[in-house]
Amino acid sequence: MAANDSALDADAIARARALLAPPVRPERLWPAVSAAAFLAISALAFATAMVIAPPVITHPTTSAPG
Repeated sequence: MAANDSALDADAIARARALLAPPVRPERLWPAVSAAAFLAISALAFATAMVIAPPVITHPTTSAPG
């Protein structure tokens, strides 16, 4: 009998290891997609507000009476 011969079935060992391995959960994309959509909508809302808002006037439009 050679040193690498074994009484254990290699297929059975592989199946047992596969059954004992932790389950692989698929990666969910909805959180990333919803966050990107929220940021895109808020960016469009802020851009629209900047275009529609009247300009800020920091200097007086009329001269002071004097």
